[in-house]
Amino acid sequence: MEKKKHCFEYSLEEIDFIAQKVLELTNSKTILFRGEMGVGKTTLIKAIAKQLGFNKNLTSPTFSIVNEYEISDGFLYHFDLYRIKKTEELYDFGVEEYIHSGEWNLIEWPERLVDELPDNYAEIQIVSLNNNLRKICIYS
Repeated sequence: MEKKKHCFEYSLEEIDFIAQKVLELTNSKTILFRGEMGVGKTTLIKAIAKQLGFNKNLTSPTFSIVNEYEISDGFLYHFDLYRIKKTEELYDFGVEEYIHSGEWNLIEWPERLVDELPDNYAEIQIVSLNNNLRKICIYS
């Protein structure tokens, strides 16, 4: 099925509005985040977590691979799969249990997770237009 595409340009000052838009326009709790290193994927995930009721400091799971956060209606799992080299590494920490848990799964560098994606997921593509301006496309 063809996914709907919604694109916006935004500055960092508008990140909370964009996070709200992501939640309004996605129809899945599994969201894949694509974009170059440093484009703002983790910053957007922090804003989404805030919208979901997580008001503490959210940190990037660069070395832990996945961080787990309790939110108002369950859990949010934030993945950073950049350091994953082999599919076996994903199964070593039980990725399939997270992905199929029914909880929020926000995944950076999802191209390393092709075999375990659920049927229903949304995608975010972020591109840097300049130092302060980004373009986001939401596919859901």
